[in-house]
Amino acid sequence: MAQHVQGVIAPGKNEPVRVETIVIPDPGPGEAVVKIQACGVCHTDLHYKQGGINDEFPFLLGHEAAGVVESVGDGVTDVEPGDFVVLNWRAVCGQCRACLRGRPWYCFDTHNAKQKMTLLDGTELSPALGIGAFAEKTLVAAGQCTKVDPEVSPAVAGLLGCGVMAGIGAAINTGQVGRGDSVAVIGCGGVGDAAIAGARLAGAARIIAVDIDDRKLETAKKMGATHTVNSRSGDPVEAIRSLTGGNGADVVIEAVGRPETYKQAFYARDLAGTVVLVGVPTPEMQLELPLLDVFGRGGSLKSSWYGDCLPSRDFPMLIDLHQQGRIDLGAFVTETIGLGDIEQAFARMHDGDVLRSVVVF
Repeated sequence: MAQHVQGVIAPGKNEPVRVETIVIPDPGPGEAVVKIQACGVCHTDLHYKQGGINDEFPFLLGHEAAGVVESVGDGVTDVEPGDFVVLNWRAVCGQCRACLRGRPWYCFDTHNAKQKMTLLDGTELSPALGIGAFAEKTLVAAGQCTKVDPEVSPAVAGLLGCGVMAGIGAAINTGQVGRGDSVAVIGCGGVGDAAIAGARLAGAARIIAVDIDDRKLETAKKMGATHTVNSRSGDPVEAIRSLTGGNGADVVIEAVGRPETYKQAFYARDLAGTVVLVGVPTPEMQLELPLLDVFGRGGSLKSSWYGDCLPSRDFPMLIDLHQQGRIDLGAFVTETIGLGDIEQAFARMHDGDVLRSVVVF
């Protein structure tokens, strides 16, 4: 029997979000209903609200979540009711050419629930990143549920569902930061700070945080940055080079998603170094670089999809490291809020006042 729950929708482009009654169908084959315990307010949710992802309004927002499996449909064997899970938005298929070649973190055919959640009048909702977790319960593909230790706080665990995993993975998985490396991170919001934490976890010797906001740079130091650069007051490329013996950093992680900052990352890396783009650009943005420089500087230019993570591998590992005190995931939780506070949380995020506001149920 379908259930009625409270959830937050974005009704139209740049319209204020509102709390509505959401109809959650019973899980079908391969699906699960999850009772949400916590969900972070991510910049991607704001992009949905602004129409920056697509125009399939109304959206059921929220995707950075943890909760407890309530029920499962036919054929589901990996999770069962009562399991504490982190939701992920890239459930691997196991059958595409990437999965069959042993690279499931690149899965080219990720899947979501087939049934639609709706409003009371039958209007179909588009769940953000196939999840829609600003709601008391949500319907997902069972493969979007990753079991982790239930002793961890849901507000902490849920952050692995998007931003924190994207940043840590950009450093560890995509950038392959190693012991003794120099790393620069351009853009010190939630994802950038997670990249800094990931670089520290990987053993980087020098971690340079770059931003235009001194408040964010102070937070970056707490996450593990050894040096900071305010790019309002000088050329960040020259600053990064001067902090790395004139060479540039071994790995530069661009966590903004703009052509200007990408060029800074490109020229701030050492010869044969690596640039990792984890910031998400908008469709109209264009990048122009001299092809001779692309050839002459060597190295790798990489994009990081979801931190190139494999949820079944990475989520439990990072929870274990958090519980051992080796990485402080709780430091990313700035405040906990209710469903009715999300519009204000978007404003605080836009103003740079928080790393993460987390809705708790």
